[in-house]
Amino acid sequence: MADSSSHELTPPELTHFRDGLPRMVDVSDKVATTRTATAEGWVRLPAEARAALEAGTNPKGDPLTVARLAGLSGSKRTADLITLCHPIPVTGADVRVTLEEGGVRIVATVKTTAPTGVEMEALTAVTVAALNVYDMLKAASKAIEITGVRLLTKTGGKSGDYRAADLGG
Repeated sequence: MADSSSHELTPPELTHFRDGLPRMVDVSDKVATTRTATAEGWVRLPAEARAALEAGTNPKGDPLTVARLAGLSGSKRTADLITLCHPIPVTGADVRVTLEEGGVRIVATVKTTAPTGVEMEALTAVTVAALNVYDMLKAASKAIEITGVRLLTKTGGKSGDYRAADLGG
């Protein structure tokens, strides 16, 4: 029987925990570089919610415009919502909210020049926008679904560029 002690695995060093306690990673020695991230998400609409949106009869107003504004705001408030996320300067953000065959598609691109990335800001922008679509249309249907929130692309930083596989990455 082989000696299993020679195959012991060393546990990975956790970046957000030290001595078993949570911590914010120190990025003060990292160089600020230009970084971008694009994320997407979907809001699936039951027929009655889609009909209210298409007809413009939603009593709360235009869900797509509200969602776009909410997504932009969410990108800047990420560090307030994600516990160990660094507050970074969002130097640019674009949130597109469109009604498509599959429902409402939300795509957010966020840019910064900072020592850490903007993936969380892009994902937060999408999620906050999606929640606002739900809020604006919930009177028409409670069966609205938020789905497919994911990172599409990122550029910059130590880990390099990323492109989701189904985008040709």
